[in-house]
Amino acid sequence: MAGLVNFEDENEVKQFLDNLGVEYSYQCHREKDPEGCQRLADYFEGVKRNFDSAAQILKHNCETNGHPESCYKLGAYHITGKGGMTKCLKTAYSCFLRACDGGGKKSADACHNVGLLVHDGQAVEGGANVKAAQQYYMKACADGFAPSCFNLSTMFITGDSEGLAPDMAQAFTYANRACELGHVWGCVNASRMYKLGEGTEKDEKKAEELKNRAKELHGLVQERQIKFGE
Repeated sequence: MAGLVNFEDENEVKQFLDNLGVEYSYQCHREKDPEGCQRLADYFEGVKRNFDSAAQILKHNCETNGHPESCYKLGAYHITGKGGMTKCLKTAYSCFLRACDGGGKKSADACHNVGLLVHDGQAVEGGANVKAAQQYYMKACADGFAPSCFNLSTMFITGDSEGLAPDMAQAFTYANRACELGHVWGCVNASRMYKLGEGTEKDEKKAEELKNRAKELHGLVQERQIKFGE
């Protein structure tokens, strides 16, 4: 049947991948399609393992076209210095911020990274800004990003010198949400809070349920790690 690829045939697969590269290059350079440029960057990164070319396409697609996913990936390249990009937290922060504000499928990841960088303070003028970090974590959490929900729960447990007061009810809300999204330590915290009656009514049954959920999630993580290492 026309159009089908025999993935057991090495030459046929190579031809198929080469054709994809030509197609994505045309979309990016001739049609000026930002999505095509993102696909081309992914092609160079994932298929050709040519990170320098991928980085240049991401840079163009972020800075010229404002493509959020490209900005997110470019930020990640600047964190590690991948693809010949300058290793710079401030530049990475700018890229993540554009991706966070731009929406798209990597927006929540980007907002979380912005939160981390402003929480740490190394990438922004004036040092750590806990209140700003909280806002970005909240945005990412609202979009279903579990680590942001967990970070919020810990922030409300401990409070902060910048004026963020401890709030166990808020801490429980975010720990429970992190657990719902599959975060092991979110389940651990929510379980303990149910057990002690902190931030919520004391409930031994729910505490045990979330404790078992945490064990289940921990087992799944270990299983994935074992399979990855095989």
